[in-house]
Amino acid sequence: MSVDQISAFSNKAKANAELGAQLKACQKMKEMFALAREHGYTFDEDSLYPPNEPQFTEDQLSERLAKALLRA
Repeated sequence: MSVDQISAFSNKAKANAELGAQLKACQKMKEMFALAREHGYTFDEDSLYPPNEPQFTEDQLSERLAKALLRA
């Protein structure tokens, strides 16, 4: 399931400072997807939006991606 992949990638980025910094540097979705693929995770953009719960926190993402993915 794609949401499981997103959650696993998010958790890995929280645990690995270097990966976390690379994730925060991503300004576009395609950059984030490429980074996730490099680390063995695949998910689609639709899984990032409601009704699914957000898997990333604001401090994990660039301001641009946080606005796109975490809008309330």
